[in-house]
Amino acid sequence: MTSVKEQEAIKKLMVFLQEWDSAHRVARNHILDNFIRSNIGKTEPELELEFSQGASLFLARLAAWLRVTYMYSTCINKLLKSIGIFLSAASGRRYIIEFLEMGGVLMLLEILGLNHLNEEDKRESVKLLQLIADAGRKYKELICESYGVQSLAELLATCSSAEVRDEVQILLDSLGRGNPKYQNQVYSGLLAVLPCGSPHAQQLALQTLRSMQDLLEEPPPAGVAPLLAALGTTHPEVQYEAVQLLLAVASRRAPPALLPGLVALLTPPGRKARAKDPMLPPREPTLAHVQQAAAAKAIGILAKESAEVAEELIQMKVLHGLMVAVGNLDYPLSQRNASISLEYFVRMYPFVEEHVRKAVGDTLFQLFKDCPETWYTKIDPVQAEELASNPVDSPKDMAKMQSAEGDQE
Repeated sequence: MTSVKEQEAIKKLMVFLQEWDSAHRVARNHILDNFIRSNIGKTEPELELEFSQGASLFLARLAAWLRVTYMYSTCINKLLKSIGIFLSAASGRRYIIEFLEMGGVLMLLEILGLNHLNEEDKRESVKLLQLIADAGRKYKELICESYGVQSLAELLATCSSAEVRDEVQILLDSLGRGNPKYQNQVYSGLLAVLPCGSPHAQQLALQTLRSMQDLLEEPPPAGVAPLLAALGTTHPEVQYEAVQLLLAVASRRAPPALLPGLVALLTPPGRKARAKDPMLPPREPTLAHVQQAAAAKAIGILAKESAEVAEELIQMKVLHGLMVAVGNLDYPLSQRNASISLEYFVRMYPFVEEHVRKAVGDTLFQLFKDCPETWYTKIDPVQAEELASNPVDSPKDMAKMQSAEGDQE
């Protein structure tokens, strides 16, 4: 038998629920304002005390109204914030379960793709999805099974709000951890963001991809092309992240296409005619030039970190590619980066020094030895063409010379 106090509390709850049920949009908006103001940060026991052990009844009403109104943007932001009070309540796991049983995940994901909703509404939706993901692995799997990764990747690539992008990045990073069944799906979703037109989205995607490297047994081969393409960005913060990801990928079991693809960027097509005509006015750097400079820099870093990788690169004719880049009079950054990388190979491998000397001639080689960081400024168009057209020696010949030098020692 309930006490008088309990009966009064139950009566108060019934009055509140009846008020909600009979209220129109404006009145419900006012109820939500009061609820948010009075209950934000409360725990599950506190919410139950507030609602006389009937908090779930109000959560069910909130979810039901969200289901019938989110297509029409009626108080969506306040509705989501009110639901968030339940989902974020300490010891309130049952609220998450109840919300999911009402189709909560699908509603939240659909909100992300609705063009008529503003980005602040979508941000609140992402926050609720994060609360759900934080509840554990099976909840992360539910989001992924509901095509959540695709929806989040599309939002990251297309939204204009930096705050929304930050929230999406946090959620995608969360979905990629402690979720082995779908971590490859998350990785692929992030790769799909790289070709988008937002530098901030590209930067966030690259950062998250790099943080996931330790979770993967080996990077997927499909990641090579978009990663190499990202090196062509004109935004320094994006290119930095692309180079860092490339180094992280190469330090593990790199896909077979990675190093050859990197070397290929050193020799973009159509550059020979330019070097032959010094009378042409300077032109803006192309995407290929930017990729070339980034590749030259990354190759030097990779070679310094691993002798094995350095030798693989030599077998892939990286020396010829670096000299082509040094001779690119249209883009000094390519020349500088390639010069610095080439100097490392010359310094570390005596057989490379001899072959580069033969390829460029004594005069140019002495300039190179005196100051590898600036020698390219003294290269004229004829010398640049010589650098680009000289094939150096075949990798096999270099390997033989290296072996011979070892025998002499």
